[in-house]
Amino acid sequence: MDFEYVPKEEYQPVKEDLETLIHEVQDLVRDYFTFSYEFIGSSSRNMITRQVDGNIGYDFDVNIRVNDDEEEYSAKEIKQILIQSFNKVVGKHNYNYCEDSTRVITIKTINYYLSRIIHSCDFCIVNDYGNNKQEYIRFNKEQNSYSWVDQPSGYKLREKEEKIKKNRCWNNVRKLYLYKKCNDTEGKKSRSLYAETINEIYNSIQ
Repeated sequence: MDFEYVPKEEYQPVKEDLETLIHEVQDLVRDYFTFSYEFIGSSSRNMITRQVDGNIGYDFDVNIRVNDDEEEYSAKEIKQILIQSFNKVVGKHNYNYCEDSTRVITIKTINYYLSRIIHSCDFCIVNDYGNNKQEYIRFNKEQNSYSWVDQPSGYKLREKEEKIKKNRCWNNVRKLYLYKKCNDTEGKKSRSLYAETINEIYNSIQ
């Protein structure tokens, strides 16, 4: 499969519109709770990719952190309040209604004439606790239940990323990551390919 980087001038207006959409949702849920948000993954690194001539477009990943210190709301209530609020505003931003999946809430902009997803965004509701631990709201479709569960252990890459940037090798990261995306035959997650890329570039400058 061939992948390409999405130009910043193409995705930046979409990202800005997503931020407007999120702010509208923040206003809608204010009677229940407040929340902060953070773009994570490829969009936070200017490394958004899409399949060349593919039909699934490109996507954004956003973490939502709900401020509910008193634990007034259950995991189910939090996610459903957010979904209902998103559904009130997604239409005017040209997104479909929310899809409630195991880990995230997904909204998509679809070109039905071409049967193609133009772009999408996944929202994961998370909570940070303890010593660098994080949990998220998981939807068990079979049991129709919601619960807080621990995130899988992430990759500790920040120090390596900083050293790579100091050595002015970030273009090497971009080239190797895209090469790995185009030549992946095992169906690895993008975050795994990115971790491999960082470790390889970091080891090469030791």
